[in-house]
Amino acid sequence: MRVIFVGTAPLGIPTLYALAQKHEILAVFTQPDRPAGRGLKLRPPPVKVAAQALKLPVYQPDKINREIEFIKTLNPEVIVVIAFGQFLSKKLLGIPRYGCINLHASLLPKYRGAAPIPWAILNDERETGLTTFLLNEEMDAGDILLQEKVPISDDDTAGTLHDRLAQRGPELMLRTLEGLEKGTLTPRPQDHAQATFAPKIEDALGQIDWTQPARKIFNLIRGLNPSPGAYTFWEGQRVKIYASRTVPSDSIFEPGRVIDPERLLVRCGEDALELTEVQPAGKRRMSGRDFVNGYKIKFGVKLG
Repeated sequence: MRVIFVGTAPLGIPTLYALAQKHEILAVFTQPDRPAGRGLKLRPPPVKVAAQALKLPVYQPDKINREIEFIKTLNPEVIVVIAFGQFLSKKLLGIPRYGCINLHASLLPKYRGAAPIPWAILNDERETGLTTFLLNEEMDAGDILLQEKVPISDDDTAGTLHDRLAQRGPELMLRTLEGLEKGTLTPRPQDHAQATFAPKIEDALGQIDWTQPARKIFNLIRGLNPSPGAYTFWEGQRVKIYASRTVPSDSIFEPGRVIDPERLLVRCGEDALELTEVQPAGKRRMSGRDFVNGYKIKFGVKLG
C-alpha cells in the first residue's frame, strides 16, 4: 500500500521500520525540531532520526493541516498516525482511500488522551493493550479495527511498558492494513459511555503525598518512571524516587517518617514503602542504602 507515516514519539518507531519493509512509504511527517537539554540546542524528534536512517523523505510542518494540497499530490492509500501530537482536520482525514489509522497505547475506549501508559499504571490496572482505529475529529473516539491485550506486572514502569507496547505495534498495524486491503475488517463503534481519559502528565503530579497508601505511592513511582519522575523533599531539596517496594507496617509514626533507615523504609498512610532507587537533586541515581549512608539519614527523619 502507499502509506504516509505521521508520528513523533518513540512509540511509533518499530512500526515505521516494519511498514518500510512491507509497504511504500511516501513521506514521514513529524513535529519540528525543538530546543532540549541544558544548552537548549535543537533536537530532532525520534521519528525523524529513524526516518532519516531509512532514507525516507521527512517533512516537519508547524501545522500538518496546512499541507493538505501537498498530501493530496502524494496520493496515499492510507495514513498511519502514531503519537504525533497534532489533530488532523476533517479534510485531511478524508484524503486516503482507507482512512487515517491510529495506533493507540490502550484498550479504547479506556485511556483516551496523551498519556495512556502512565495512567494505566497509576490506576493499578492489571492489563492494557493496543488499539488500531479510524481517526475522526474527536480525540481517540473513532471506530475500532483491531485490539491486543498486554498484561501489566508490578515490575513494570511506564518505560518498560512503553517499550513492550512499541514492539507489539508493528504486527498489529500490519494485520490492520492487510485486513483493510482485503476487506476482511469491519470497524466497530466505541462504547463512548465507557470512555476514560489520560491527560498529559504534569510535573506537580509527581510530588508524593505520604498520607496515601503505600500501594498508591508505589504505582505513582512506577507510572512516572522514567519521566517526569515521582519526588519528595528532604531538608528542602528535591529527591526523585525511581523504584520502591511496599512493606506491611502498623507503625504508629506519622506518614513521611523514616521508620527503618537501614533500608530507607518510609511510613505511609497505610503500610510502608522501601525506597530502593533515588536521585538527589544534581546527583546521580543511587540505591536507597547508598542514599542513607551518604546523607546520614536517621530514624524518624521526615520526608516531604
